[in-house]
Amino acid sequence: MGDCVIIKFGGGLITNKAKMCTPDLPVIQSLVDVVADCIATGIKVIVVHGAGSYGHLRAKHWKLNEGNLANYNFTPQDDCNSQKQAIKLVRKEMLTLNSLIVEAFDKKGIKTLVKPPHQWARNTGSSFLGNISEQFNVVDSDVVITFGDVVSCDVGEFGILSGDDLVVRLCQEISNVKRLVFAIRGVDGILKKPPALATREDLIEKWSPEVQFSGVHNADIDVTGGIGLKARRGAEVASGGVKVFIINGEYPQRIFDACIGLPTIGTEIVA
Repeated sequence: MGDCVIIKFGGGLITNKAKMCTPDLPVIQSLVDVVADCIATGIKVIVVHGAGSYGHLRAKHWKLNEGNLANYNFTPQDDCNSQKQAIKLVRKEMLTLNSLIVEAFDKKGIKTLVKPPHQWARNTGSSFLGNISEQFNVVDSDVVITFGDVVSCDVGEFGILSGDDLVVRLCQEISNVKRLVFAIRGVDGILKKPPALATREDLIEKWSPEVQFSGVHNADIDVTGGIGLKARRGAEVASGGVKVFIINGEYPQRIFDACIGLPTIGTEIVA
């Protein structure tokens, strides 16, 4: 296998995260174009995508990240009356979002293979159970895709396996992964100040865990860990020798440059 890169399509990048099940199709297409350009240079690509408004809003309402809460007094939704129903709906929504990404690849003539985590993974966090090598060392597809998902758990019955946890294991267990790129919305990388107050000079071009930063995590929507989780997981990956970057995904050229090893605007994460 030639060099491989992992690209994480952030859920907040590929959807309108504040409005239930609303994709950003132009952004999805631009990301697919980047992957196509990577493939054209001989780079193998694995795509991991987030949930955004296709999973976080409903998962937050039903506290799916906290497991089975049999005694909690939930407020029913019009189309959902229980956590068990919510699990099925979130998984269905994730597959719907995934189908839009697959369709964009199809239009480019790129063959994809989708690996929904609820079919092969168990437990949450980067130490989840699942045979990465068996699932992702695929030779008959151009791109393998997976995503954050609701999975079965040994404790709590179920939980959310974040795409940010998936990328750690992919980078550790897939041969020849050279770079991991987190593509996010709205900021150029990790910042010294909150995004509303930051200037170009506040971009942290090289971040390690001892460096303080200001990240926005919308806990009212997000059931994972926001940019803080990406930073922590990125450092975990970087400790294994993989180059890790957080890039503003609204600038596709920056993503491509990071994937092929050229200097670009963003944050490099080091161990």
